Amino acid sequence: MTATELVTTAGKPSRKRALSDTKRRLTNPWATVAALVIAVLWTIPTFGVFVSSFRPRVEIQTTGWWTVFQNWGWTFDNYVEALNTSTGGLTMLGSFVNSFAITLPASIIPLIIATLAAYGFAWMDFRGKNLLFVLVFALQIVPIQMAFIPLLQLFSRGELFGVPVIQAVGSSGYAQVWIAHTIFGLPLAIFLLHNFIAQIPADVIEAARVDGAGHGQIFFRIVLPLSMPAIASFAIFQFLWVWNDLLVALIFADGNVAPITKLLAQMTGSRGQDWHLLTAGAFIAIIVPLLVFLFLQRYFVRGLLAGSAKG
Repeated sequence: MTATELVTTAGKPSRKRALSDTKRRLTNPWATVAALVIAVLWTIPTFGVFVSSFRPRVEIQTTGWWTVFQNWGWTFDNYVEALNTSTGGLTMLGSFVNSFAITLPASIIPLIIATLAAYGFAWMDFRGKNLLFVLVFALQIVPIQMAFIPLLQLFSRGELFGVPVIQAVGSSGYAQVWIAHTIFGLPLAIFLLHNFIAQIPADVIEAARVDGAGHGQIFFRIVLPLSMPAIASFAIFQFLWVWNDLLVALIFADGNVAPITKLLAQMTGSRGQDWHLLTAGAFIAIIVPLLVFLFLQRYFVRGLLAGSAKG
């Protein structure tokens, strides 16, 4: 039996049983009740912000959103004003473009590096592999705030290990945000993808080696197709994380490269007098992650369930 045949047949019965057991545990009545309670508690504040986004400024500042039927008033002025907001020459449309320019590379770059690293940790033998993997795993507990000063010093020099990366690649300011998000996302990505790739049956890898396949062929023809559920799951997670990030944007994304989250933080004014615009601005910013999650939800769930199945 060739490696290709083993890929399509190995581990199917046990994996199907594991998936069915996982689904059965997640669909018991108590889990359903807990999920409903969490969903309601999570939805109420969001619904309140949504209702407030259509209320006049005076009503928002004087009455609660739950009194909307007693203090009637619906308007689109908040959305119009939020869309026309300009901070430092940056408009809402420009910040949307910046968010895409930041989020897409900051999701793809760590995913590529993490997939290669996860394969190396799972199926390649080299000295110090276990110790290095433990160190990568331990990086997850390091707060990202601890890395800000070293990164700022690195970016101020404009070079990485003696190579002028920042000026050559990101004179516009995007590169330093990409590097920051890549560094912060790699430990978790390597850990999750390693756990999935390591579950691939060893018979598949050995059959490929017997057929004369090298590490490159094994990775691209066997490991990569089988790992697509986990890769898609982490890609969605990283996309949502980077899109909604504010802390990294406040430090590394200045001027015309600021994403929409930074524009929302500046939209309230110097003393927070325009905070009512956040109700509309937040729902403008949430459109993209909401669409990404709704349309790619099945890949996200499939990746989570596949990662929980052994065999």
